Amino acid sequence: MKRLHIHIGVENLDRSIEFYNALFGAQPVKTKTDYAKWMLEDPSVNFAISTRSGKQGVDHLGIQVDQGPELDTLRGRIKEADMSIFDEGETVCCYARSDKSWVKDPSGIAWEAYQTMDDAEFYTADEASDPPSQSGAEPQACCAPQSEPEQSKGSSCCAPAKKKTGCC
Repeated sequence: MKRLHIHIGVENLDRSIEFYNALFGAQPVKTKTDYAKWMLEDPSVNFAISTRSGKQGVDHLGIQVDQGPELDTLRGRIKEADMSIFDEGETVCCYARSDKSWVKDPSGIAWEAYQTMDDAEFYTADEASDPPSQSGAEPQACCAPQSEPEQSKGSSCCAPAKKKTGCC
């Protein structure tokens, strides 16, 4: 099964959770101090919000799959269409361990194709080795793959960017 993924940057997590609880008629399946996620069946969507985006509004979109062969099929379609793709591979982001690839649409909107394998205790893999509370560092933004496709110049949170960490 495939599920649409939408990640939105918000300013006030508590107020946003209240809003989306009312809108969806459901509680989040995962809540952290900076993040919340709803896994809805009707419509079938993985809807996430966080205060780490660096911007408010739609941060990125994606297609989440349940199994590896589905991810291989999605990646194959992107490659066959001769789109510039960034295969991030396995990473920890948004409190999950996932295998993902990134592409930008013609308008510059970042899309991820990914499979979530497990929950994670940390927002990013870097935090697992050096948690912000212990290092004094600011929490990192989400979704920044380690390099970017040729068409994706510039840097933004969830778009393929020239950062050293990956997420969401």
